[in-house]
Amino acid sequence: MIRPLLRAALLLLPFTAANALAEPARQPGEPYELVRGLQAVQDGIANGDTAAHGSHIALIRQIGERFLAADPGVWSNAQNSQAAVIYLLSGGAPQIVRKLPRDKMNIDERLFNGALAYVEGRQEEAREQLKDVKPRTLSSGLGGQVALVQGALFARAEASLAIERLDDARLLLPGTLVEEAALRREILLVGQAEDFDKFEFLALAYIRHYRNSIYAGDFWQRFSTSLAQSSLALDERRFARIAALLEQIERAGRLKLYLVIARAAMLRGQLAVTRLAGERALTLSADASADRERAHFFRGVARALTDEYDGGLAELKALDRSKLPERDVPLLNATVQLALDVRKPLPGGSAIAADKPPATPARLDLASSTVTLARAHKQLGELELLTRDRRP
Repeated sequence: MIRPLLRAALLLLPFTAANALAEPARQPGEPYELVRGLQAVQDGIANGDTAAHGSHIALIRQIGERFLAADPGVWSNAQNSQAAVIYLLSGGAPQIVRKLPRDKMNIDERLFNGALAYVEGRQEEAREQLKDVKPRTLSSGLGGQVALVQGALFARAEASLAIERLDDARLLLPGTLVEEAALRREILLVGQAEDFDKFEFLALAYIRHYRNSIYAGDFWQRFSTSLAQSSLALDERRFARIAALLEQIERAGRLKLYLVIARAAMLRGQLAVTRLAGERALTLSADASADRERAHFFRGVARALTDEYDGGLAELKALDRSKLPERDVPLLNATVQLALDVRKPLPGGSAIAADKPPATPARLDLASSTVTLARAHKQLGELELLTRDRRP
């Protein structure tokens, strides 16, 4: 069933600005009511409503037209003035808001000017205007939007403050597109902070409530980046929890993420995790596929350089190199050479010593073993390419 606000918002779409002026009796309520309808449509987007996604741009435009046609006196109502800022932060055109009667506005100048600066790309000015605003002192509708903006503004310079503000956004507007966007942004910051418990909590919250969001692709990109660029998934003791988390998503996405984890772990010398992730990827990949070859590659590396030298080296030699990404071929060559060097007799050693290979070490640091693998370590940034196709 369509909620009343959503229904009212969608009813706006057939009317043009000209019709609204010619038939004032057919206009809906005050500006804050129009913005509530817009928020209802955007909340539908967070729940995967493609019709809402397709219509909300037109709705934003029509609400802007109605704002301009409104009696100037309506803006003295604080709810309507706040609605103008919410409209702006919800995708409204700044040129529309700039035409509203500023002398009639009943709102903190910092909020109004900060919101305009943010949407117009004047980030430093926006930070200066909004830095001391406490979202929880505002109405939930406005406070949640402002907190989300603050999370974006301070993400680089003050990550801890950004995380705090994104928490505020989620708490002030649960079940909305604002919460959905806050979760997407916060998971990357929490990943960079290496806070696994919160990372797990946020990921599960997103999967449970917004897995069908129109913007879910962006979430999975951020999730993948967090796994690849941090040590969140590289602790063998946490692997079972990562696996349980990934069980919540579809098979294809799960496979891609295991390959991301396996490669990141290999480049950092975490061979136990490399093997675990590679084996999971093997169970999810199709026979003779490129993904299957990559999974064999990662598992083979882990086996050859730990306690299954012969089986791992055989697995690496059996790979169909043509199915590996170009960037993985030098890694394969270097790893095979490294594995062979492990069994190579020492110069000047006796024939008996040559016949008896040295014990394979429990773990080798791939990043420092060869020049090639040292260069490979710098390729971590390329891991984003694995899931770039998941962007919305």
